[in-house]
Amino acid sequence: MKGVLLVNLGSPDSPTAKDVKPYLDEFLMDERVIDVPIVFRNLLVRGIILQTRPKKSAKAYAKIWWDEGSPLVVLSERFTTKLREHTEMPVALGMRYGSITIENALCELTEKGVDEVLLVPLYPHYAMSSYETVVVKTMEVQQKKFPNIHLTTLPAFYKSPDYIKVLSESIAAGLKDFEYDHILFSYHGIPERHVRKSDPTKYHCKIDGSCCSINSVAHNTCYRHQVYETTELVKAHLGLPEGKVSTSFQSRLAGDPWLKPYTDFEFERLAKEGKKRLVVVTAAFVSDCLETLEEIAMEGKEQFEEAGGEHYRHIPCLNDSDSWVQVMANWVNEWQQNEVLPI
Repeated sequence: MKGVLLVNLGSPDSPTAKDVKPYLDEFLMDERVIDVPIVFRNLLVRGIILQTRPKKSAKAYAKIWWDEGSPLVVLSERFTTKLREHTEMPVALGMRYGSITIENALCELTEKGVDEVLLVPLYPHYAMSSYETVVVKTMEVQQKKFPNIHLTTLPAFYKSPDYIKVLSESIAAGLKDFEYDHILFSYHGIPERHVRKSDPTKYHCKIDGSCCSINSVAHNTCYRHQVYETTELVKAHLGLPEGKVSTSFQSRLAGDPWLKPYTDFEFERLAKEGKKRLVVVTAAFVSDCLETLEEIAMEGKEQFEEAGGEHYRHIPCLNDSDSWVQVMANWVNEWQQNEVLPI
């Protein structure tokens, strides 16, 4: 019997330092998030970051927390519930980090008789710190606890026509009644070395501004190429003016070169160039989370306005929109019926 496992990022159980600390520990100790030797990672995370970050992060979570709980969890649960209404297969939700575990989700599926699972990492783009770590963790759990389950993984859907269409429609709706000077596609940032590590050729990804436009097998696992491709496809779908759209990268840790340009620098640059009305799209995520709701929708607005901008609009993620649910339902049902991946 077939079933579907959706996996998103995860969340602390509450916006308190007590619950944020173990969540951050699990997240930052992931070798695909901070990819340094365990000794140095342990020193950095547990010796330095976790001494101060939990209180700061808890305050940020408190600013965006809903009555029902973590926005990312609530939205993911709503999406899961809606998806169940569009397929005959059992659907379970797990998180890469936190108390809603992948193991419990697989247990839920096996209890319903499932022995073939379509794993759906809820990330449009391939990155070792998001998509890849979900796949690796799920495989580890499956091999250790559920050896009779057969896993199939949905590929990154960053350029799927169905995804581009539904994303474009969501953006178009967000642009209504807003005369913009510029649209900034802000994606989650990753260290440049992650791009090079994910390059199977070990020579293509030079991050020099041109390698992403040269066809290569490396693009299958190149986060930088994929996010730029998403921007270009949406721009073409909506007929957006060439000079009014750009791409940037948010969130980074000090000490290493991360993908550029940095979003906070772009807020200042665009405002000082006279772009008074800015739209920001956070297409690295399908569910709104701390990074989109606090860092971009709140802090980003402040940064842009402090630099001279006047009107700022953050377009929500796809979340549990009916059109996005229908796209996912089409994908999983095609897999169920034809045993082929539709992307």
